[in-house]
Amino acid sequence: MQRLAVTLALLAVVTLSRPAVAQVPPPVKRAPRVRVVDGPRVEIATGHLVVLRWTTNNPGGSDVHYGVVHYGTDRAHLGRTAKSPIRLNHEHPYTTFRVRLDDLAPRTTYYYWVDCEESSGESDGVKGAVHEFTTPRAGERNAAYVRRMAPR
Repeated sequence: MQRLAVTLALLAVVTLSRPAVAQVPPPVKRAPRVRVVDGPRVEIATGHLVVLRWTTNNPGGSDVHYGVVHYGTDRAHLGRTAKSPIRLNHEHPYTTFRVRLDDLAPRTTYYYWVDCEESSGESDGVKGAVHEFTTPRAGERNAAYVRRMAPR
């Protein structure tokens, strides 16, 4: 009887001391068409940074996605890119992306368009319209002006 108790105790220690293996759910079926349903809009703005926010229908696919902003001061050359990762919640029909743009100049108009992509770098196909915002003066906050431009 004592031997059985020792065996069970050892089994419990070995079982409980091993880290649990995480179950990674399979990727969710990709949405046939990912589209922006809200935004993009400036969430916060200072003279040197802006946080842009937009919401899409849930793109599906891999768990990790990136919000991507292509931007610049010349509408015809949006060569700068900012990305922020997000983990999808497959139980929600929508996903909100937030991307921070740093090292901006005060009182400057920037043009941008948003996209989202899987962790593999494959675009979800959002490719929104070109928008613009103007950063506030140095020391000011949330005074950015945002306007939607004509589609590209």
